[in-house]
Amino acid sequence: MGEPEVTYQVDGDVGIITLNRPEARNALTWKSYALLEQYVRETTARCLVVTGTDPAFCSGDDVKLVMGGGERPPDVGTGSAAGPRLTPAADALLHTNVPVVAAVNGAAVGWGMELSMMADLRVASERAKFGELFVLRGLVTDVCGLGRLASLVGREKAAELVFTGEVIPAEEALRIGLVGRVVPHDELMPTAMGLARRIAANPPLAVQRLKAGLRRALDPDWTDLGAWVSSTLGELFRTEDHREGVRSFLEKRPASYVGR
Repeated sequence: MGEPEVTYQVDGDVGIITLNRPEARNALTWKSYALLEQYVRETTARCLVVTGTDPAFCSGDDVKLVMGGGERPPDVGTGSAAGPRLTPAADALLHTNVPVVAAVNGAAVGWGMELSMMADLRVASERAKFGELFVLRGLVTDVCGLGRLASLVGREKAAELVFTGEVIPAEEALRIGLVGRVVPHDELMPTAMGLARRIAANPPLAVQRLKAGLRRALDPDWTDLGAWVSSTLGELFRTEDHREGVRSFLEKRPASYVGR
């Protein structure tokens, strides 16, 4: 059977979700997405920590399985019977009232960077790096690249990151406000767990209402934005530039985009 792609552990009042495909730098498959959604929706913890098995936090979608011809779920890109919508794992993370701490232990690129921004707080290892790589595959980011990145780093820096696909190191992420703190690698989980335990020790109903209030005050309508992203991806998945972005990545060569 092998190791599960995503694991869930409980430490007191803290739940720990770990992406667990280290051989693929924790790249996500449809099974990974489903497990991530399940653990977030079913948790009874007072605070969640999301991390990855070294050496990476999450390298985004598994290009071979998700973009390279693998079966695409009916609610991604093409929408569902109810029409395009927010993807289920993103919906779970963005609408839960349980606080989430991302312990970013390595590369957080593509949907890995989106995942880190779906957390309320980000603690990064000195080995971490961040990048919105979607444009290099001929695609748009998921909702947080549009609805949360600019609030963290400012509109101009957000535009630079999403338009170029640049990958930045942990110290640069700290300087621009993408993460709250950077710590030595060996101190990452103790620091993240210490923060999560402090949150979990507070009155849970008050903490949950505070998170709901922050979402009401600061976030866009995730469902509406998710529908736009899903519909737009449905169009872009069919373009030559998307196919070229995937082929060039798999063939390890520079891409040549044609605008169609």
